[in-house]
Amino acid sequence: VNEEVERGLRQYYKFQSLTRSLPLCFQALESSSLKLTFSEELSLPIFTGRKITDIENNPLQIVVVETRSSGRITPANLSQPIKILMVVLDWDFPSGDHDDWSQEEFESNIVKERIGKQPLLTGDVNVTIRNGVAPVEDIEFTDNSSWIRSRKFKISAKVAQGNYHGVRICEAITEAFVVKDHRGELYKKHHPQMLEDEVWRLEKIGRSGTFYKKLTASGIKTVQDFLKMSIVEPQKLRRILGTGMSEKMWEATIKHARTCIMGNKLYIFRGPNSIIFLNPICQVVRATINGQTFLTRDLPNLNG
Repeated sequence: VNEEVERGLRQYYKFQSLTRSLPLCFQALESSSLKLTFSEELSLPIFTGRKITDIENNPLQIVVVETRSSGRITPANLSQPIKILMVVLDWDFPSGDHDDWSQEEFESNIVKERIGKQPLLTGDVNVTIRNGVAPVEDIEFTDNSSWIRSRKFKISAKVAQGNYHGVRICEAITEAFVVKDHRGELYKKHHPQMLEDEVWRLEKIGRSGTFYKKLTASGIKTVQDFLKMSIVEPQKLRRILGTGMSEKMWEATIKHARTCIMGNKLYIFRGPNSIIFLNPICQVVRATINGQTFLTRDLPNLNG
């Protein structure tokens, strides 16, 4: 009988010990249903000293969402404004598909500025979420990412400490990206091109390179000049660039040039019985001959 009583007491105390530890276990495993997220992907590439925007060239926007057990994500309405802090993370956090990191894990992966440098992010690093949304109107990097092992950063938005005491709101994290020095932007190719862009902005034509020197020596200084000659005298343009430019390079340059934004400006050439309308690169848009109007598709032999 005594053995049965002792066994029963041991099981009872074991059960009591387990039930006391359960709240701690549940607390450790608890995963917040609220999360910050960026409404759009970032516009790349990113340069130091240049405003960071989303893929639509709009200011970044942070929203609060709620994840349901079914996996459905819905906008979340918070009862109070919440202050948000923008920080920089290393490229490999979180690892793999791990998306339930702890506050401590997150904080330990924040990247700080180099010694003697300004904070990595300047501008609207402190924003406030109201009605579930916080715009980040002006934010930029002060340093490139070449000095860390991965050479890549991530931007994250986290709830600022001390202003919110509800259930944890998980941090928003962008994809990894390289931050280039703004001096590199001076040599950046434009996509799409503008007519007034210098000709070295075209693919395969380097600034101060051989092709650039050959073109400018022939009076071809802008993308518009290049496109004009590609329409009017394509063989001459090809000769100017010479055999140093392979056919593959030539095709890449022409393809890039043709992405140029033409605008709506037209030029008019008047003859005795005709009026010809040209676009800015000398392509015939339409023509009126002996009182009859022809569109581009009706004039296959006038555009080279």
